[in-house]
Amino acid sequence: MSRPGTIIAVSMSLLVLASVVQAEPVKFEALVSQKEAIRLDFADSSKRFFLLVRREGKTEGQGPLAGANVQEYGAHDVVPGIGGEPHGYLEFAATDGSKTYLKWTIHAVFVLGPDGKPKLLDNGVWQVIGGTGRWEKLKGAGTFRLRFLGSTDRRFVMEGEFGQH
Repeated sequence: MSRPGTIIAVSMSLLVLASVVQAEPVKFEALVSQKEAIRLDFADSSKRFFLLVRREGKTEGQGPLAGANVQEYGAHDVVPGIGGEPHGYLEFAATDGSKTYLKWTIHAVFVLGPDGKPKLLDNGVWQVIGGTGRWEKLKGAGTFRLRFLGSTDRRFVMEGEFGQH
């Protein structure tokens, strides 16, 4: 390769490396309470229900979203005792007006617990799909676990990595 070609190749490599920021591992939780809900209970023997819900709360833990206000916009399609396919979006808002949006999906499965009763496994994934202000270039993805704290309150436990692009 000629000297100018080598310089260009090395320069391009450095630009690519400079634009990639090391991802940082994070674990954070969002404690949310239901504010609005629309529910369809199926009249057949399936016990299936479909719930559109808006919950709001605050995040705890580490990383750039710690301490932010959060709103869930979720669609929960569930057959009790069998499984479900909840999914939706989380909107995080900082006091400076910055926002970021996470898309999440869960595959809910009921398994037989040690006591012989059905146990719900509510696990899935999340990813950053957009943002504004200081979170405009935030990227990330990870695992998502949903924990029940009562009939309408939930704890979302999220682990993964954040970086900038």
